[in-house]
Amino acid sequence: QVRLVESGGGLVQAGDSLRLYCAASGRTFSMYAMGWFRQAPGKERAFVAAITGNGDNTHYADSVKGRFTISRDNAKNTVYLQMNGLKPEDTAVYYCAAAGFLTTRVEMFGSWGQGTQVTVSS
Repeated sequence: QVRLVESGGGLVQAGDSLRLYCAASGRTFSMYAMGWFRQAPGKERAFVAAITGNGDNTHYADSVKGRFTISRDNAKNTVYLQMNGLKPEDTAVYYCAAAGFLTTRVEMFGSWGQGTQVTVSS
């Protein structure tokens, strides 16, 4: 397993941008597909974006397509989520997670970070 720590969340206004960071421990980071999920109060954890181990393929939820970009730097053991055009409905705790392959299914991700809060005011 890999240990994950998210950062970069905060309080912003609608239309603003934020960049989330997920730092991973371990020497095998590039072997993992990485994903971002979010969970709003009273709702289930939902898929946001995912990227393959070498970064050559990505997948996005329809709700964030065209606004969010997932990327990774394997030399820095870090995965990023660039969020542009933020909306109040993007308010949630954002989690990064590691999986053995590119997937959108939450149950396929075995390692999770502690989450970082993103709040978007209208």
